[in-house]
Amino acid sequence: MIDTHAHLDALPDADAAVARAREAGVARIVSVGTTVASGRGTLALCEREDGVFAALGLHPHEAGRVGDADLDELRELLAHPRAVAVGETGLDYYRDLAPRDRQARVFRAQRALAAELGKPLVVHTRAADEDTVEALEELPEEVPVVLHCFSSPALLGPALERGWFVSFAGNVTYPKAAELRWAASRVPGERLLAETDSPYLAPQPVRGGRNEPANVRHTIAALAEVRGEEPRALGERIEANAVRLFGLP
Repeated sequence: MIDTHAHLDALPDADAAVARAREAGVARIVSVGTTVASGRGTLALCEREDGVFAALGLHPHEAGRVGDADLDELRELLAHPRAVAVGETGLDYYRDLAPRDRQARVFRAQRALAAELGKPLVVHTRAADEDTVEALEELPEEVPVVLHCFSSPALLGPALERGWFVSFAGNVTYPKAAELRWAASRVPGERLLAETDSPYLAPQPVRGGRNEPANVRHTIAALAEVRGEEPRALGERIEANAVRLFGLP
């Protein structure tokens, strides 16, 4: 199995969490940096731990504090051999922790980086469906897009039409998330991903506790149930999708 999106740098015991993930059968983790400092820490962890790779970006919540120097350093960090994607980046109009014009600027800069470097773009979008789709239409078709922590069924149509990858987190397991489970049943198998978004969004069997990569198995089980598939086989397919997408060894 693979956890395609975890914030290991937000865990106080990241190395121990990686060990617990391995014990649970999670052989690979994509750990996500959301600031320049977070990116540095994420790469340091990648260098310590086999099977851990980095997606590095500047989160929309941080956009109000991002300057040209941050973007220049992000470009340097993305040259690391364990850096496999740009992001997470995108638009968040739900919390609105940064001015929307600054969010758009920082998102635009990271879209350009993904296109220039030939890396997938990992997208955070919340309450910003229309602007997100419009922004992603500017990307060259050959740049892969991941809709991380998919939570808006309204984005399913554009995702299916444009061949974006759709990644589901622990919230797809919640009793009231019937629309997300319906969306999960519609995503083509070759475009499906699973994640924890650790330490957030613990899946239903461990809800209320801190989330970590080992728990991706619960999300995969829920996806398998709604799709009428066997969990082990689906986990293997999701891992193969991620290996192809991120170019993992």
